[in-house]
Amino acid sequence: MRFLDHRDPLPESLRGAIVALGNFDGFHLGHQAVAREAIEWARAEGRPSIIATFDPHPVRFFKPDVPPFRLTTLEQRQELYLAAGATAMLVFHFDGELAGTTAEDFVRILLAEKLGVKGVVTGGDFTFGKARGGNFEKLVELGREVGIEARAVDPVLDGGEPVSSSRVREALRKGDPQEAARLLTRPFAIRGVVEHGDKRGREIGYPTANLSIEHYLRPKYGIYAVTGRILSTGQELKGAANIGVRPQFEPPKELLEPYFFDFSGDLYGQEIEVAFHHFLRGEAKFDSLDALVVQMEQDCEEARRLLAHLR
Repeated sequence: MRFLDHRDPLPESLRGAIVALGNFDGFHLGHQAVAREAIEWARAEGRPSIIATFDPHPVRFFKPDVPPFRLTTLEQRQELYLAAGATAMLVFHFDGELAGTTAEDFVRILLAEKLGVKGVVTGGDFTFGKARGGNFEKLVELGREVGIEARAVDPVLDGGEPVSSSRVREALRKGDPQEAARLLTRPFAIRGVVEHGDKRGREIGYPTANLSIEHYLRPKYGIYAVTGRILSTGQELKGAANIGVRPQFEPPKELLEPYFFDFSGDLYGQEIEVAFHHFLRGEAKFDSLDALVVQMEQDCEEARRLLAHLR
């Protein structure tokens, strides 16, 4: 799949594309509906289909101090967009220059002249341009002047409310990964490179793979039944993981620490993805390491039971 940057020249073969335009961070049911409309429209006309996203997220640009809220990395998005059937992913690099681009210039210069877009699909509430000066009606009006057709996709309703990234984030913060997975159509997953830690888990018989959480949204701290995937080999693993600040040990350090069942390989330096399936309990500090080990045994037994249906 092509990985495109809006600042670079677009390959001639991708001009005339149909573009799904939005942030598409979580790529949940609502985002998928917009992408599907663009891909089907492109296939009907024999055109390439492009799913666009913004990085960093505009909120991160304007409010750099907000708590982490990202649901996917660009690499994860690229895999999701490819699986959806898109020809390419286009990343709008959101910086001061793009933030200052008017809605008119965004359509006329970026979409029409630089990218040669033929059609655009968005959600009905999509806004764009300096100070959010453009909305779908503006997109239709400006697009008509430069030969770009625009279509809007209605929100996907669930329980009478639109599916949104906010709902996904709320579910994760409440410790409900199953609700998040239902809206995303897949489990929420954190990807990272395994780091060397203080080996505390190994000392008590539960060696963990330590991952920095970086800019991902923080799910509710605690213990989860998880699956893991080693990206270099595709090997799938099952386990239990702690995400949080490890109150049993000093000094506190925020980490994701999965322990994978029946696995004895070396993961240091490897990139893995940890998917959250079930919340087991919140973080807790125990009276002794022995008490912690007893609880960990129970956690692993419960995680095995919950994950038994997965192959």
